[in-house]
Amino acid sequence: MISSRAALDKFMRSSTVRATTSRFNNVVVRTKSTPVQGVQVEHGRGVWKTYGDLSNYKQGKYQIKTFNKISPIGLARFPEEDYDVRSGEAANAHAILLRSHKLQEEDVPKTVRAIARCGAGTNNIPVARMTELGIPVFNTPGANANAVKELVLCGMLLGSRKIVDGVNHMKELGAQGLARERVEKDKATFGGQEIMGKTLAIIGLGHIGSMTARDAQALGMTVKGYDPGLTVQSALTLPKDLELVDSITAAVAGADYISINIPYIKGEGGTHGIIGKEVISHFSPNAVLLNFARGELVDSAAMKEFLDGGDGRYVSDFPDDLLWDHQNAIILPHLGASTEEAEDAAASMAADTIRTYLETGEIKNSVNFPDTSLDERPDTNVRFTVVNKNVPGALAKITEAFASEGLNILQQINHSRGEIAYNVLDIDTTKHEGVLEFKNVQEKITMVDGVISTRVIYGQPGQGYAKNIDGEYFI
Repeated sequence: MISSRAALDKFMRSSTVRATTSRFNNVVVRTKSTPVQGVQVEHGRGVWKTYGDLSNYKQGKYQIKTFNKISPIGLARFPEEDYDVRSGEAANAHAILLRSHKLQEEDVPKTVRAIARCGAGTNNIPVARMTELGIPVFNTPGANANAVKELVLCGMLLGSRKIVDGVNHMKELGAQGLARERVEKDKATFGGQEIMGKTLAIIGLGHIGSMTARDAQALGMTVKGYDPGLTVQSALTLPKDLELVDSITAAVAGADYISINIPYIKGEGGTHGIIGKEVISHFSPNAVLLNFARGELVDSAAMKEFLDGGDGRYVSDFPDDLLWDHQNAIILPHLGASTEEAEDAAASMAADTIRTYLETGEIKNSVNFPDTSLDERPDTNVRFTVVNKNVPGALAKITEAFASEGLNILQQINHSRGEIAYNVLDIDTTKHEGVLEFKNVQEKITMVDGVISTRVIYGQPGQGYAKNIDGEYFI
């Protein structure tokens, strides 16, 4: 973490890393690997009704189930020769792609390996339960950052120039036939201030916060920010003149505008009501609070008291039962990511993330699994992945199973996150003549106590997945 401007400057001088500015963090999808020849896995043991509608199953393709309307540009990232993308019946889905649909466990077939949301938040997905089922959940951090940043800048102008009041006034005059007569006479009623030369405090310096900081500085503003979890990646994108402070109260003190760009986290130590009476007491009397993050971050009662007592403003795109009709509040529909560009970017990023995981086993942008970067799999190697509970002894049993089958492990990676562990093993096939059988070793490893699922990745879409479901082998 980068805790101060001095620390950031020191890092910048000593590091060989260089910042790159992009719309969002691209997930690199590698060229499709050639299927490994002579490899045999088991697929579809037992009664097919367990797996859904066999008549709709297309062997040799990954099946993707979509909820909501997903951008066609994003869906086009799935090559037709390898992917069967469906918005209707998809009882054998290998992955799920969604936006706002509130996902239930019954929506998730046993065949699902991954879930991706086209957006940053995952509150509509039962993440904890998916973790128990061994399913990584992905999001698309930064894909909608530009859209939200532009709305933050718009919010500063709305909170400065009484634009909404002026529009409504002109509509009233127009209805009375007085618009031309009063257009000049009434303009003094809607005076305001310019943002150039003013101070913007940014709480949260991730994708949106850092982009807002750069553009605000370009508009002639003084910018200061607070983020206790500032990463190196985000720090490298910040303007060099930004002042980093060590608390929220230090950030908001003396600021003309305050932008909140942090996630909403429930529970003790979370961010519910983090902009409360104590923080608001440090606001300047005419400060403009911009909340395009989450409505629950702001204590509405404390904000109402602030707005009642001065000339401050509150601009947000989240509903608020106390502030929706306050004369100093501007409450918009939830417009943050509602642009075609943001929807295209989020869908493309989600599709690429799913493809990368299904085709290579690599994990990036997961909210419940550990990030796992992998080298490209050589065409002579078979990649074997294992999802298991993070308990002692599991890894040893996995390697013993390969040894007992005479299989040579070329590379082994073990990462964990909380209660889940993810193992990737690359297996050499060059020393085996004829058919290389993975049926026995996959069943043996899948049924190890604590293992949730396994995959054999060898260039054949849709095959090689097995699960341990309450002691029953599912393949």
